[in-house]
Parts: sequence; C-alpha cells; structure tokens
Amino acid sequence: MSAEDLEKYETEMELKLYREYRDVVGLFKFVIETERRFYLTNDYEMQVHSVQGEVFFEVSMADAWVWDMYRPARFVKQVRVLTFKDVNIEELNKSDLELPAG
Repeated sequence: MSAEDLEKYETEMELKLYREYRDVVGLFKFVIETERRFYLTNDYEMQVHSVQGEVFFEVSMADAWVWDMYRPARFVKQVRVLTFKDVNIEELNKSDLELPAG
C-alpha cells in the first residue's frame, strides 16, 4: 500500500465518520471531550479525585457514541474515562444542530 493509498483511505474514513456524526448528533444531549476522545451521550457522571496531591477526573457515560475512525462500532453501552487532563462537557443546544435552510 502506497502512502497515497493510505492517505486516500484515511480521508474516506474521516468523511464517513463525519457523516455518521452528523446523522447521530441529534440523538444526544451532551458532548464530552477528553484529551484522547470525543463522546456524545445523554447521561454522564463526573467525579473529581485527589490522591496524594494529584487530581484526576473519572467520567462515566451510558449509551454513548465515540468519535474514533478506527473503532468498528462507535456506539458503546458503558464508558469509563480516567484522566489527569481537562475534561470539557457541553450541553448541546438543539437549535445549533439544525442546518440553515436554502
């Protein structure tokens, strides 16, 4: 496989992932972004832990969709993320998801 073939494959996979995201984003209420992944979910729980002066976050999600083009199945029943990095959680505004007319 040439570098050009690999680049074409990755471009096609990214486009397929974006289209899937566009199709499913309206089903979810929250976007959760970690340093490694981007998730859509309707239900989450976040806990902040401190152990020996180190702070880390534990985020649990149920029935989530994960942005990862290398996963064969992006819908996951349960997700648990442990991270020392920032976690960004946003509630989706349904009007932001509507495409402009015309």
